[in-house]
Amino acid sequence: MRLATIKRNEQELGAVITDKGAVLLEEVNRTSGTDWPVSLFEIIQSGQLENMRKWYDAEGKQAIEACEGIPANDVQYAPLYRHPRKIWGIGLNYVEHASDLSEKAPNTEPASFMKPDTTIIGPGDQINIPLQSDRTTAEAELGIIIGKECKDVSEEEAPDVVAGFTTIIDMTAEDILQRNPRYLTRSKSFDTFFSFGPQLVTKDEVTDVLDLHVSTIINGNVHRKNIVSNMTFTPWNLVSFHSKVMTLLPGDIISTGTPGAVVIRDGDVVECEIDGFEKLVNHVKDLKA
Repeated sequence: MRLATIKRNEQELGAVITDKGAVLLEEVNRTSGTDWPVSLFEIIQSGQLENMRKWYDAEGKQAIEACEGIPANDVQYAPLYRHPRKIWGIGLNYVEHASDLSEKAPNTEPASFMKPDTTIIGPGDQINIPLQSDRTTAEAELGIIIGKECKDVSEEEAPDVVAGFTTIIDMTAEDILQRNPRYLTRSKSFDTFFSFGPQLVTKDEVTDVLDLHVSTIINGNVHRKNIVSNMTFTPWNLVSFHSKVMTLLPGDIISTGTPGAVVIRDGDVVECEIDGFEKLVNHVKDLKA
């Protein structure tokens, strides 16, 4: 099952994605007699996503396809949601990306950091290069969405607490970071520095997350591509590791690291492409231009 938040009549509304487009959750409830939350974040936080997925597999898909939908060309995506309790980012999780920055990739523990929810934008929204930076990069990443409250889970247990996956573009004011590694939080936290969406792909839709290819694309050209199995720390390791730091909550996000960061400039178009996922695309504006 694939879910999204879409813009409709100046509102941001939860929807199920079909082959033809999108069906609002309000419409699903109205025509199917169900009572699902109509906000994607509320579905995740309430613990109803797994029940919804089972209903979808048993009878819901057919019912949804009979609903009045929004054609794919008319769907305007918003961020999946705007106020997760936590956003974890992972640095240098592919060895090749570490070499881009002339740094040694961590090999004993993930290099993680946190981002505020004020960084969040959605598909088609504008990435702003801040006045304080002359070298900002964009990084395509696979995102993990936590589906259950959990603490101290093992790698083997990690899939059970994951709701699904999404596409992410993470930004870094690299020149600020290079002045001092202690500036990491600031370099990652400017407004518009976390593009998130367009679709939540439930984990049953992904045969093996380790087989997914992740690409950073700039102006239609592949800047860097790699496979998740080449991560130093796998998605399940990242979930387990961070659950041992703090309790993970439904809707928390782990952005798993990029195969390669690309310097962005005014007028650029940057994309995250992952096998079988809807592309995430954003345009760039340099506030100094």
